[in-house]
Amino acid sequence: MALAATVGADWEASLKLGFSSPEAARTTLTTREHHGPLRVQKALYPEGERICHAVIVHPPGGIAGGDRLRIDVAVHAQAHALITTPGATKWYKSNGKQAMQQVEAQVAAGAVLEWLPQETIVFNQAESLSATRIELDADALYLGWEVLCLGRTASGETFAAGRHRQRFTLRQQGRLLWNEQGALDGGSAALASPAGFAGAPVCATLLAAGRPITQALLDQARAAIAIHATDGESEPAAHPRVGLTRLPNLLVARYLGPSSEEAKQVFATLWQVLRPALAGRAAVTPRLWNT
Repeated sequence: MALAATVGADWEASLKLGFSSPEAARTTLTTREHHGPLRVQKALYPEGERICHAVIVHPPGGIAGGDRLRIDVAVHAQAHALITTPGATKWYKSNGKQAMQQVEAQVAAGAVLEWLPQETIVFNQAESLSATRIELDADALYLGWEVLCLGRTASGETFAAGRHRQRFTLRQQGRLLWNEQGALDGGSAALASPAGFAGAPVCATLLAAGRPITQALLDQARAAIAIHATDGESEPAAHPRVGLTRLPNLLVARYLGPSSEEAKQVFATLWQVLRPALAGRAAVTPRLWNT
């Protein structure tokens, strides 16, 4: 993936993870290589040996101008990995340089990758680029989300200046399933426009990709999140803040609203429906999310 030439190399960090399942009943973290302040301390098995949990730790706590972070994940055939973070990812105010994080994942035949980080907070005057590429093999499953908060809303900060750029590409056996690019300019009319963010500081996307999405599953997912509709509607697709769409081998959920916590609650509810249907495993909430 081509990266912006303007990105500085002030602080580079990389993490390479590989998950294998030589025995059908166990997934093992077989590759764990890091450079700089990105790492996974240990493999965790809170729900048995079949699913390996990994927590990506970034000790500096945020990404500053000129930083370049890269995460590479390989989930080999029949393995099942769940990756999360201990806290929010923070894009700090720019020092005149662009910061960048690149994530690339390869998910082999019959394997499952759950990419479930905590929220991302873009500080006012940040200059940042987030680039993600997911490659799925036959019958592979990607179940992941991103919750993006513009400004530190808890302290009253808005995203009045700066730019956050996003690229997300997902393919299965070379066929493009999802491609999204965007540039969010701080203080722009699009952030306030009813056709854009309508003044909401939080937007979020959940993708379930690689295995068939039935109409029945879509209906079940919509019913599960109906309780989050503040206007009492029983059909969340009509709600202005939550929407679900079914495409071939892909379900897309969107949230637009005032709260990253609410977005995570909505997506966790969806995850509890989608995971059993698509991965054959009941959703077990990582203990880390409750701390």
